[in-house]
Amino acid sequence: MQPQRWSPPTATARVHAESSTPPLPPIRRLELPGAGPEDVVRSPDGTLIAGIKDGSILRIDPDGGSVTTLANTGGRPLGLHADADGRVLICDFERGLLELRPDGTLEVLVDEVDGERLTFASNVVRDSDGTIYFSTSTRRYSLDEYMGDLLEHSATGRLLRRSPDGEVETLLDGLSFANGVVLAPDRSCVLVAETGAYRVTRYRLTGPRAGATDVLVDNLPGFPDNMALGSDGLVWIAVPAPRDPLLDRLLPLPGVLRRAVWALPEWARPKPKRTVWVVAVDFDGAVVHDLQRPGADFAMATGVVEHDGTLYLGSLTEQAVAVTNVPS
Repeated sequence: MQPQRWSPPTATARVHAESSTPPLPPIRRLELPGAGPEDVVRSPDGTLIAGIKDGSILRIDPDGGSVTTLANTGGRPLGLHADADGRVLICDFERGLLELRPDGTLEVLVDEVDGERLTFASNVVRDSDGTIYFSTSTRRYSLDEYMGDLLEHSATGRLLRRSPDGEVETLLDGLSFANGVVLAPDRSCVLVAETGAYRVTRYRLTGPRAGATDVLVDNLPGFPDNMALGSDGLVWIAVPAPRDPLLDRLLPLPGVLRRAVWALPEWARPKPKRTVWVVAVDFDGAVVHDLQRPGADFAMATGVVEHDGTLYLGSLTEQAVAVTNVPS
């Protein structure tokens, strides 16, 4: 571990609440044949697609709950993007950026960047012209050891762009555990969640500030994970857990303390608090929805998609996709 000092913004009182007002409504579980649907997306035909720990890419009927296996990546699928023509982009922790075709074939689109093997591809979106924007969370830690990156705060995440001809360029480097990616409907900017910095960063694509970077929303009360553009035009953010007060205290201090925490047995390290939490913001950074409930029957929501007021949630740990709705 190579800890880097960072002084996080002072957490708001919202960190300590276990439920929002109004609370996130009760959930309905869509049980899966395996654990870990880290992200979930909605296909144009209304079905859901998720990837689970064993590498399977699943199609899920949100009404009846039936599940069909579309393919197996042979790795660990994370973030997804579903196209109108039936193609699915897959961020695979082990294999890179993949594309699943309607005929069931898989193609590796990106498995190295600048001569370096691509690891921890995290989330992805494709523009209508074929341009792909995707994130990589860390160059230093595995999926099972992701907490090490948050403790270290070495900020080796990236936002990358793949052009239709296959050329890959790095738009942003030095991101703190880069995660969810959203393209603005007007293509003016692309957003990336920085899980380890409690913020959503904006990279401007057009206009006089093209190429510039700023922060859309900062000092979130939890760790932002995968994001998706909702049918309501809002940016929906999955929040798997609230900020950890111990981590916030340790980050500005000498790294030896974080090394000591990382050296503890797995069972003795701080654990994410069980909760179900999603936030929606507009493109001015204003919070429009903040919805949370205790994680009694579902927890660690790492993916979210909104369609006509219905919310579908993925989870790094659960063996189900959750269904709930936006309170009226």
